[in-house]
Amino acid sequence: MSGFVELGCMSNFSFQEGASHADELFDRAREQGAAALGVCDRDSVSGLVRALEASRASGVRLVAGARLRFDPPVRQAVPVELLLWPFELRGWANLCRLITDGHVQRRRAIGSLLTRADGLMAAVLPAPGVALAEQWFLETVEGLARLFGDRLSVALVRQGLPDEWLRLRQACALAAHVGVPTLATNLPRHHDASRRELADVLTAVRESKPVAACGAALAPNHEAHLRGEAAMRALFDFAPEAVDRSVQIARRCEGFSLEQVRWSYPRDCAPEGISPLAHLRALTMQGARERWPGEVPTAVMQRLEHELALIAELRYEPYFLTVHEIVAFARGRGILCQGRGAAANSAVCFCLGITAVDPDRMDTLFERFISRERDEPPDIDVDFEHERREEVIQWIYRRWGRHRAALTAEVIRWRGRSAVRDVGKAMGLAPEAVERLARQIDRHMVDPREGGEVDARQAVQPLNDLETRVLRMAAELEGFPRHLSQHVGGFVMSDGRLDEIVPVRPATMADRTIIEWDKDDLEAMGLLKVDVLALGMLTCIRKCLDLVNEARADPAAPALAFHAIPSEDPATYDMACRADTVGVFQIESRAQMSMLPRLKPRRFYDLVVQVAIVRPGPIQGDMVHPYLRRRAGLEPISYPDPRIERVLGRTLGVPLFQEQAMSLAVVAAGFTPGEADQLRRSIAAWKRRGNQLAQYGERLEAGMVANGYSRQFAQQVFTQIQGFSGYGFPESHAASFALLAYASAWLKRHHPAAFAAALLNSQPMGFYAPAQLVRDAREHGVEVRPIDANFSAWHCTLEPRGLRGFAEPPALRLGLRMVRGLSQADGERIAAVRGPVQAAG
Repeated sequence: MSGFVELGCMSNFSFQEGASHADELFDRAREQGAAALGVCDRDSVSGLVRALEASRASGVRLVAGARLRFDPPVRQAVPVELLLWPFELRGWANLCRLITDGHVQRRRAIGSLLTRADGLMAAVLPAPGVALAEQWFLETVEGLARLFGDRLSVALVRQGLPDEWLRLRQACALAAHVGVPTLATNLPRHHDASRRELADVLTAVRESKPVAACGAALAPNHEAHLRGEAAMRALFDFAPEAVDRSVQIARRCEGFSLEQVRWSYPRDCAPEGISPLAHLRALTMQGARERWPGEVPTAVMQRLEHELALIAELRYEPYFLTVHEIVAFARGRGILCQGRGAAANSAVCFCLGITAVDPDRMDTLFERFISRERDEPPDIDVDFEHERREEVIQWIYRRWGRHRAALTAEVIRWRGRSAVRDVGKAMGLAPEAVERLARQIDRHMVDPREGGEVDARQAVQPLNDLETRVLRMAAELEGFPRHLSQHVGGFVMSDGRLDEIVPVRPATMADRTIIEWDKDDLEAMGLLKVDVLALGMLTCIRKCLDLVNEARADPAAPALAFHAIPSEDPATYDMACRADTVGVFQIESRAQMSMLPRLKPRRFYDLVVQVAIVRPGPIQGDMVHPYLRRRAGLEPISYPDPRIERVLGRTLGVPLFQEQAMSLAVVAAGFTPGEADQLRRSIAAWKRRGNQLAQYGERLEAGMVANGYSRQFAQQVFTQIQGFSGYGFPESHAASFALLAYASAWLKRHHPAAFAAALLNSQPMGFYAPAQLVRDAREHGVEVRPIDANFSAWHCTLEPRGLRGFAEPPALRLGLRMVRGLSQADGERIAAVRGPVQAAG
């Protein structure tokens, strides 16, 4: 190991403070000959997964840590700051608990270290503005020395500050007094001195002021950058032992790596005495008997055995049991839900009731289930009624406990326009000039690290020097994390304490807690995520089914259930082919309506294609017109060889889904499953990393040419794959959405009054205003009765139209909810004091 290791480095996950990406820091450390680099972001470890990835790429070892503030024992004193590095797994657990406690309690007492110091190395940062000989500070450091012993250091920092030599002498005297060594660090905020200007902009954003008004909050110079051993030894020639101490700490911390952090599925998902696999098998077979009364088909049993064997081999049975338990709770409460994702469209999930998509309707969709080669966790998202999802979320917290379950975070990043707006404000541009600049750029700017130049995007007016600087710095800022937010519904559940694997913090929304790692980091750390999502159409369908069942002509007749909606109804497809789809899930937009008469869906898989094809990915990849021409018989369907036909046969030789892009890379270009998975990650991670697909172009083209395909065909395939970047729609998700599209279309076709009432009662949702939905209902023969204080409930309801009651198609009575400005409480009060009434004929 070299003679110096910087241990106090900040990445840009010290939000609005650190001014360099992790890969920039590690690349610079490698150039300087460093063997290791310590990343200590402020009060957080949210950037350590990115630092670990940068460490692997650079060959420079990561020393994981954090920079934490502790409340001083004396009122009105400044916080005490420590750099903490775990040197064993217990230390990581303690670090996570310290960060969690600080977030939950909104304070972190220095006394909390009494039970959380094991497994940690520590360094005291002399507090700015505090004389290090002050009694309270001296006593605090003495107490830390007793607690940590030889694991404590006093940090020495040289950044060219006015009183630096005085404070360095005081720090050395303090270390000698308490009997601990000193540690040299530059506390870098950025990898290179040139980033000082961007660091000032970040300070201005944090302070909500222009740079010119930030004063003492700004760094006084550009010295807080990464330095090599020679530079640090020259700066600390008066204390060479402080430089050597960095190497000693780095060596001590070799006993811990972030890769040692292990997470396990919750194991309390099966009754006591029954193994999770046996329990999963029993539930699956019970569900199979319910799905296929009488006798389960032999082909289905073979498929179930294959899937269960693969689940057992990869030990994923607790995952499926966990998802089943969540879905069973929702169903028990009458909450409509529907699973989607590659694994959700398996026969096992169909039998467990996680999804209503019969895998037989999707032919070989199961080929992208769970994979031995990719070793990636299963992918199941579950959509719940949007009005009742919170019931499910709070039940999950109660079921597993807040120490074992939390939502994953989502890192909000600067994009092109938001970067221009914040940099422009920080640089003092007038608001109108900021907006003019922002409107002239694309959503994403050129990343200067990729060697590109900032493009003014054909500015309407010539740019002055300040505006050019704003654009340059905005390009540097693009992609920086701005803050942590809550993912829309990704839950992480753990068998043990989750807050000893990753810190947990309260979300902005009441009664929600989140972990500090972004959703994209979970796979790298091997964590389970179950997406508990909200979908307005599920609310609408459930309300529609309730209305249909309440208005049955024969109350003794079987109730209509979601899974009992008749499949492949010709009248429903006729309606879809006419683009008569106002209010129908996924195929109600103007773009979808213009596509429906051209595609002419006549079976379920046609709806799967319909849902997926009207999206930016297929459009940008020039997939739409070839598919339509081939479907209409205007263009021959041809395949270079049978292998390509197996991949693209269902979509007439045109790749429409992400799964097909991955399969093409393996079959035609010779990608390994791991390389194909990296391709998938690049397709999916464009928001986080920008479009990195270009690096796969040459590899894909060379592989296809080597396997006998023409260069033109190879270029065409890559162009289509590029179209998926950020917009590609997996086939498994399209299948689940197509099922809801079919169900909502069937309800609209056969129960138009109930469907219109349910749409109105589920607002706001969809593309159309209530007045448009009412007009569409009238056009479909529904008698719409006006709001009437004597007859209207709060919600829209169904009323019998004549003496035969509900033996005739019902009328739609508009509810009091349609009265603008009337609250639900007042509307329900009106209905309550009115009492029961007979419907008006």
